Amino acid sequence: MTPIPPRPLWAGRSLALIGIALVAFNLRTAVASLSPIIDQVGAEIALDPVVLGLLGMLPPLSFAVFGILTPLIARRFGLEGTLLVALVALSAGLAWRGLSGSALELLAASTLTFAAIGVGNVLLPPLVKRYFPDRIGLMTALYVTAMSVSSFMPPLIAVPVADAAGWRVSLGEWAVVAALALVPWITLLVHPKRQAPEALPEEADRGQLRHALRSPLAWSLAVVFAMPGFNSYAAFAWLPVLLRDLAGVSPAEAGALLALYAAMGLPAGLVVPVVAARYGKVRLLVVVAIAALALGYLGLLLVPMVATWLWVALAGIGPMLFPLALVLINLRTRTHSGAVGLSAFVQSAGYLMVATGPLLVGILAEQTGDWVWPLLLLLASAVPVAIAGAVVARPRYFEDERDA
Repeated sequence: MTPIPPRPLWAGRSLALIGIALVAFNLRTAVASLSPIIDQVGAEIALDPVVLGLLGMLPPLSFAVFGILTPLIARRFGLEGTLLVALVALSAGLAWRGLSGSALELLAASTLTFAAIGVGNVLLPPLVKRYFPDRIGLMTALYVTAMSVSSFMPPLIAVPVADAAGWRVSLGEWAVVAALALVPWITLLVHPKRQAPEALPEEADRGQLRHALRSPLAWSLAVVFAMPGFNSYAAFAWLPVLLRDLAGVSPAEAGALLALYAAMGLPAGLVVPVVAARYGKVRLLVVVAIAALALGYLGLLLVPMVATWLWVALAGIGPMLFPLALVLINLRTRTHSGAVGLSAFVQSAGYLMVATGPLLVGILAEQTGDWVWPLLLLLASAVPVAIAGAVVARPRYFEDERDA
């Protein structure tokens, strides 16, 4: 294959670059903006722990479902057309969350919101391929960074905005940001000189998917992919409440600590893929992630009021396995078809595992009346990933298992 010569990043692609960055920024705001103000929402709307657990499991469940459906939809209606509908749905869902008058309505609004985000998750990589085939690495780093920023910014401002203008404004304000993401894509579609080559999301070969169901490597990689999400989405749903109960922090401090937890993913996203791809230190990365996770949760269990920020930061290092799993999908496959098949399986199976995290934490908290068992559950999540990590650390290939 002849390599595509790079051209200036902004040359004829300014709208696409801005549009991709804005879409990426909107993919995590809804996840991180509710839990810091959940007490204020609960003062007006009855929210029991099971409902909160359902709210926490909606994002990964939506990502799993729409990871399968979105390529089929986009193949029929096109990348940009599907994205525009998703952004409209996202704006509506975010606004509806702020207007919700009951727990059922909040769940329905959140379902619409996270379904739209699930579509955006799938569409971003093919959009980068379409408009920036010569800058895939740079653009991927750009949108991963934008997603990281959108994870830690909402917890920082959620409580101050809610205190000043009410929780409805604090939740609904993100609809404005989502609506802004529509502008470059609408402009791009109606621009008379738009000449981007057609590129559609790729569907995995069914034979590769069937092979993945019997592949130890595929299942191990799915576990490595799932563990950081299992912990992260549980943290987005419950960490502020947990910290207020165990460490006695204020709602604003709890929001800031959740932002610290999310911010730990920013350096990990930049460093982990390089260390894994260039130096092959997969086993070391797994050990560091597990050790940090264990120390963080043990600190919250044993001395939550001492150096609380340190335990939260250490727990936030554990999800560094997320970018590791993504880069291993390419490092552990020989062919493009194998990478597509492995990616489809790992993300769909992984997000289904992730979806159980917030719900299980909520049920344990309700049944036991404290946070000991939920923290022990999160600590125990390191055990399967230690076993799976030993499998994925070995230099082997997905396709070779099929031929063996």
